[in-house]
Amino acid sequence: MTLPRLTDTERRARIGVRHRLAVEHRAASVEEAAGALVGLHSTDAASVYLAALARMGDGATFDDVARALYEDRTLLRLLAMRRTMFVVDRTTAPVVLAAASRRVAADERRKLLKFLALNGIEGDLEAWVAEAEGAALAALAERGEATAPELAETDPRLATEIVLSPGRKYEARQKVASRVLTMLGAEGSVIRARPRGGWTSTQFRWAAMEAWCGGPLPEPAVEEAEAELARRWLAAFGPATVEDLKWWTGWPLGVTRRALAAAGAVEVDLDGGEVGVALPDDLEPTPQPAPWVALLPALDATPMGHKRRDFYLGEHAERVFDANGNVGPTVWCDGRIVGGWAHRSDGEVVYRLLEDVGAEAAAAVEAQAAALRERLGDARLAPRARGYVPIERELTAS
Repeated sequence: MTLPRLTDTERRARIGVRHRLAVEHRAASVEEAAGALVGLHSTDAASVYLAALARMGDGATFDDVARALYEDRTLLRLLAMRRTMFVVDRTTAPVVLAAASRRVAADERRKLLKFLALNGIEGDLEAWVAEAEGAALAALAERGEATAPELAETDPRLATEIVLSPGRKYEARQKVASRVLTMLGAEGSVIRARPRGGWTSTQFRWAAMEAWCGGPLPEPAVEEAEAELARRWLAAFGPATVEDLKWWTGWPLGVTRRALAAAGAVEVDLDGGEVGVALPDDLEPTPQPAPWVALLPALDATPMGHKRRDFYLGEHAERVFDANGNVGPTVWCDGRIVGGWAHRSDGEVVYRLLEDVGAEAAAAVEAQAAALRERLGDARLAPRARGYVPIERELTAS
């Protein structure tokens, strides 16, 4: 049986259209921009803003993103796939919590119990953790919003200090409050609320999820949620390989295959002789968008959506990804990474093209860099949850 064929050219066209990067396909709202990608990566808080605005019209502002996050609360920040922070819309949040976040929460609970035992806490550790959770939730119910250090002051268990990786060069100390909040966040009981500083701040207050959302979120069955997450990911990133989805979700291979089967995924031929998967009603060619360029932030959801990236990355992996697999700021042209950019301490947005894109596209990249420079104003971007990638290091040093 001959499988349907979806070429690299088709996959790149889908990036422009479905990821809202081609000008005529820009999102009308922050929520639409997030939903188009399942969610926006949020490990670096600034990336959420830059990723959303890169997919919206010229009139969109940082205030639009902040309003969706903290006033309308139509976007929620969750610890989810691969223990990575994502910002997702209200319809996606219950799916992500059931399909991915609570698996992370179980791992976090096991780690906390192990750390407590290694740090000499004795007795019924599960009961100890349950009491710490109860104390955190009670304090949030009373205060509304609070930081982890503020919660640590409310209960001796939350103030307990544990040593991580004792005796190693990266030994660290952490109060139990931070671990408990991470675990409760992955379970969907609490959520990162407003930041302590501006839009680039990585320090957040916490709130009870129900209070923040004005009521409980739906709770789909786990397998139902897994199938729906696979379907949404394929709609945004398909066609792709089974390995891509396994990596993106952090699921075991068996769960990945079960979810794809439940979503009705079918096999397709990809360039290079690979077999991929796609939704059964998503096999027709995508109309080619008009030529487009984009400057996407570090850890953007588009380049982090696949494990096998050759069709948009080419030979540039070592230049734009760090040793841990985190992507830096990238320059895109018609569905391909063609360079990198950086934000220098003097406020300049500088970039380097790694291949010839033609005079028209090069001029468009220059215009985008100038517009981004103006939009950033007095803010300064710097790696927080990652290291500098090679091209970014070179650009900031030059």
